[in-house]
Amino acid sequence: MKNKRYSIKDIAAALNVSVTTVSFVLNGKAKEKRISDQVAKKIIEYAKSINYKPNLLAQSLRTGRSKIIVVMVEDISNYFFSKVARIIEDIAYEKGYKVLFCSSENDDERSKELINLFRERQVDGYIIVPSPGIESEIQDLVEDDIPVVLFDRYFPDLETNYVIVNNAEAVQHATNRLIENSFKKIAFVTIASEQTQMQDRKNGYKIALEDNNLKEFILEVPFYENNKSKIKALIQNFLNKEDVDALFFATNYLTQIGLEVITESFPDLMNKIGISTFDDNDFFEIYSPSITAVSQPMEKIGQEVMNIMLKMLKDPSGKPITSQKVLSTTLNERDSSTGR
Repeated sequence: MKNKRYSIKDIAAALNVSVTTVSFVLNGKAKEKRISDQVAKKIIEYAKSINYKPNLLAQSLRTGRSKIIVVMVEDISNYFFSKVARIIEDIAYEKGYKVLFCSSENDDERSKELINLFRERQVDGYIIVPSPGIESEIQDLVEDDIPVVLFDRYFPDLETNYVIVNNAEAVQHATNRLIENSFKKIAFVTIASEQTQMQDRKNGYKIALEDNNLKEFILEVPFYENNKSKIKALIQNFLNKEDVDALFFATNYLTQIGLEVITESFPDLMNKIGISTFDDNDFFEIYSPSITAVSQPMEKIGQEVMNIMLKMLKDPSGKPITSQKVLSTTLNERDSSTGR
């Protein structure tokens, strides 16, 4: 037989106290409401004895709060997103919130379905790495006064909260360092995307080459190309066709695929060609040669995202908060970008 699910009405009836008294005690407000220690103790002990579990759905309908935040990223298995997500989770937990994680795969339809699903569940707020075509869905959340913070990328025409890094400046600086180390034929391997972070990274590369009167070499992998073998073939064909002496990868997963291509098809290049990447991780530090990388301040990103979110959750009925943070990155220079 299925165990009975007890309510606060059942507890109140069993102990001959009011439902309000039980609710105050179980929500930690006994002292505030001047309920005696004896009564509070009796209620708590009885609740434990019957294994009372609060009805969270009813509680959220009553209070208007679910104490749940959704974190939607492109791919939760990606090193950068998983690290930031964990930082967000730790801060949320300390403040009494639980976090639901989901991956959009940068797919608009999947993103829209997830947002609609969580709206039905009445979650308190959304932290989103947006796919390119969900601007109207984000606008709807904002107009409905639902707390939302974007990170990693944003929509230039949408007035909302976001936390990003100085993508263009970071790539320009890293490209200039390659040039200073005598690399003159620098290729940029990126994703064919109009999203702000990818456009800014490409622009940073283009500015550095223009400032130094150098020729551009750009390979853009199709936006929805997820087949690793096809991406490897694109990079291999590019290296066969173009005479370059350095590669700058716009994302860490492109870097890992590119390193496989060089190791398998161009082993003689490994200790000759310059290599830089956007997004650092432990793998790049121990690789041989160690890989120069732009490092994003993951701890700071997570903190800033939650600072904005918690301010909105604290007073959602007050004046709308618009906070747009652009954080600085760090270039970790290693063996792969030195003149060899």
